[in-house]
Amino acid sequence: MTIDAWITLAVIVAVLAVLVRGRVSPAVTVFGGAVVVMVTGVVTPEEAFSGFSNSAPITVAALYVLAAGIEKTGALSAVTQNTMGDKGTYRLPLLRTLAPTMGASAFLNNTPIVAMLVPEVTTWARRRGLSVSKFLIPVSYAAILGGLLTVIGTSTNLVVSGQMTALGLPEMGFFEIGKLGLPIALVGLVLMVLLAPVLLPGRRSVRTEIEEEGRRFSVEMIVEPGGPVDGRTVEEAKLRDLSGLFLVSVDRGDTVIAPVRPETVLRGGNRLHFVGPIEKVVDLQETRGLRSAEMHHVMDLGQSSVRYFEAVVGSRSPLIGSTLKDVGFRAMYQAAVLGIHRSGRLVEGTLGTERIRLGDTLILVSDPDFKARWRDRADFLLVAELDGKAPTAAPRAWLPVALLLGVVVLAATGLVPILSGSLVAAIALVATKVLTPLEARRAIDVEVIVVIASAFGLAAAMQASGLAELMAGGLVDAFGGFGVYGVLLGLVLATVLLTELITNNAAALLMLPVAVTTAGAAGLDPRGAAIAVAVAASASFLSPIGYQTNMMVYGPGGYRFTDYARFGWVFTLVAVVATVVLVPVLWPSPA
Repeated sequence: MTIDAWITLAVIVAVLAVLVRGRVSPAVTVFGGAVVVMVTGVVTPEEAFSGFSNSAPITVAALYVLAAGIEKTGALSAVTQNTMGDKGTYRLPLLRTLAPTMGASAFLNNTPIVAMLVPEVTTWARRRGLSVSKFLIPVSYAAILGGLLTVIGTSTNLVVSGQMTALGLPEMGFFEIGKLGLPIALVGLVLMVLLAPVLLPGRRSVRTEIEEEGRRFSVEMIVEPGGPVDGRTVEEAKLRDLSGLFLVSVDRGDTVIAPVRPETVLRGGNRLHFVGPIEKVVDLQETRGLRSAEMHHVMDLGQSSVRYFEAVVGSRSPLIGSTLKDVGFRAMYQAAVLGIHRSGRLVEGTLGTERIRLGDTLILVSDPDFKARWRDRADFLLVAELDGKAPTAAPRAWLPVALLLGVVVLAATGLVPILSGSLVAAIALVATKVLTPLEARRAIDVEVIVVIASAFGLAAAMQASGLAELMAGGLVDAFGGFGVYGVLLGLVLATVLLTELITNNAAALLMLPVAVTTAGAAGLDPRGAAIAVAVAASASFLSPIGYQTNMMVYGPGGYRFTDYARFGWVFTLVAVVATVVLVPVLWPSPA
């Protein structure tokens, strides 16, 4: 190995180690790796940052904006509302939900699709006394499988297509990946409908956990006119720090204040809505200046000025590793945390001192605008209103749908490149005021864009240093005895392992130079090998951290980490076997 190859190997190992630990942002990590290979002279600055001028990340950004327009106008309501129907217990409702989810995910970013389905599916299951855990993982998997049908189905497909051109291959055709993805998706759909009721455990959702355990109740206290509390602020009345008991709202009769600030002045006759452990509620009734109103359940959603939400903490959230007290959660987010749901159960103890972890679901109370303020921010991967409904279609919902159809038709027929079509569509949404410039900017996941663009630099270093050729040679030596199928199996398994440990885009871009080089040495079509990597990088079914939609349903479904492997190994096996068997047939060696 040359010194450049050793440097590149060391950088990639370091990048992978940091990504797996999850302590540093993936964008910072991958970008830092690209900078190191540039500074050490492995690649030129142009090669290190070639991804920032590549069409793939720009196309991904434009499609994020297009998806945001469709989500905002409620154009997906036809997909998300009433999909499950009234007939059947598990399998028929699953089929009615998964099929349109898969179809929509072939053309749209799957994150908003899953975000809109989570409250719909949860409400439907709860009202019928069914376990939502038998539905939400299949919804995520259906969105993943739908992404295997077109080149715009996932950002991974787009970045592989962009890197293919950099490696001297024609870019991926619009439906080309679907030749392999469609059989996998159809088999996966059938297996999900058949196996989900059997293999997925009956976990309790966040709401069900609270309701069935009955550990959190709410109580209304009335401020006695002329009493010790009348005329004092919340802080002066010592109602702010009550060891886990929260003052959720103050009802003045004509207005409801929620969330409540420390400086809020309490007046005689105000109704104070507290939430907390039942033993603390009992203690509250002994407070001088307050008298008890009737006790009722925490999940009374009747107040129009108060809403309950579940918010999932994703990998990019600044909350990870901090306590609610550290970040001043109430002041920062204008919301109170009523509970933390983790690994299928509610966290015990004092919430304010509990360190937030990846995948935690926070049960919040806030004003109705909380979701609009935070749904497009990195702080939460998913914000769903408890008992919330997907928005109804706005009058101009047809516009983003028409723009999407235009992009698809023009790209599929080769009349207009995907980049040009998606950029024009994104600009049109802002120009027609479907989205504001701020909404368009927030719709773009900058973290993903930077990871994609930076990973191009690492891929270039692997190619320029000869590391890709060395790894390809080792792969051929290890699996070549089993022919092209053995070599392809080695490529696919390595990609699947990487995608479960790090981001799927980074896994695809790191494996692509190896795959193309290996194909030349093993007698495979390089194009088929590249598409095999794209499919394997998206086949993330074994853990909640490998794919964003898996993490989105983790808390709302009440899942444990092992539930994904318990159900997902079937679909991983289908994807691996189908890829290994079909790629040599669909893309035969040119030799």
